[in-house]
Amino acid sequence: MSVPSFSLCEHKRECRAGCVCTHPNHSFALFVNGILLGMATALETLCGQAFGAGHYDMMGIYLQRSWLVLLATATILLPFFIFTSPILRLLGQEEELSTMAGKISIWFIPIMYYFVFSMTLQMYLQAQRKNLIIGWLSSVSFVAHLNLSWLFVYKLNLGIPGAMVAMIISTWSLVIGQLIYVFGGWCPQTWRGFSKYAFADLWPVVKLSVSSGVMLCLEFWYNAVLVLLAGYMKNATIAVAALSICLNIIGWEFMISLGFLTGACVRVANELGSGDAKAAKFAIKINLCTSLSLGVIFSVLFLVFGHFLSYIFTSSTEVAKVVSSLSVLLALSVLLNSVQPVLSGVAVGAGWQSVVAYVNLGCYYLIGIPIGVLLGYVAKLDVKGIWTGMVCGVALQTLMLMWITWRTDWDAQV
Repeated sequence: MSVPSFSLCEHKRECRAGCVCTHPNHSFALFVNGILLGMATALETLCGQAFGAGHYDMMGIYLQRSWLVLLATATILLPFFIFTSPILRLLGQEEELSTMAGKISIWFIPIMYYFVFSMTLQMYLQAQRKNLIIGWLSSVSFVAHLNLSWLFVYKLNLGIPGAMVAMIISTWSLVIGQLIYVFGGWCPQTWRGFSKYAFADLWPVVKLSVSSGVMLCLEFWYNAVLVLLAGYMKNATIAVAALSICLNIIGWEFMISLGFLTGACVRVANELGSGDAKAAKFAIKINLCTSLSLGVIFSVLFLVFGHFLSYIFTSSTEVAKVVSSLSVLLALSVLLNSVQPVLSGVAVGAGWQSVVAYVNLGCYYLIGIPIGVLLGYVAKLDVKGIWTGMVCGVALQTLMLMWITWRTDWDAQV
């Protein structure tokens, strides 16, 4: 949802302003939101399997337990937003980037707490296959975001603060809508009011949340580390801007893949909860084939139109030229991202978060990042080298997850 606001900002300002605007998105925002989103995915496993097993009364309790765990976690993570500037300076980032990122990061605090409620409510509803209401509420929120961004950025000339206010209002309107739906009686089987049992047996939820958080954080931070590495290059502003634009473009396509991730997670969790291993395997095959087909289409489109897409984010021809040179890697990343999220969804639905965390650690941080550093700095390939390392890590992780999924005895999982 941040894309429309920041795109408007970047067309109203120089490329450098747009660069520092996206910088916190791909560093501390990804760092913190990765933790929260990762921990929230534990609810997908718990609610999905509870729904499949017919334990509807436990779903509302799981939701409340997840709120308690995530609210505590979000509060602990506040210093990353409050002290963004000094942290970035310690990491050796440019003064202008650090200062602007510090100013913007304060605006992300309400967004952080939005994630606590929005993601958990979304997973709670998706486990019950109430996807239509999520789609409607998200659509209304997105339309509101577009209009508010246009009003605050273009008409009122409020710049980045205006873009952030638009994002905060629109995102929290989504949360309010979700809460009204849940509390208003549209989930009678699974929501029976607040319960004292939400404070009991928190430790199993904490353990699964931590495993889920580590699994997803290692993936989210992977991109953030690559952006930080680009910040150390000779032309840091252009390098970070180009890489951030490419990651935003991938983010567009990833929204579709995220739908398949959720679908795979919910279906696998529901079927395993109901004891139907055959249906779980069938759901995996359908999700993989459909997502891969779309991935091929989008990779071809991005390969052909990658250069033109960059002008949505920046008016700088120099940055657009760098983005164009990365079009092949962009297309390959899109193709891999059509498979990897589905396999991650299968892992979450089956409760394999701790296993996938080890896979992510090895593929991304022991292989992907070192290759990126060698190619980017030693081989002097700059951004292209860093991204090549990223692609190598994602490709290896995808192969590992495919092997784990193929070798699993699904009858033993039910």
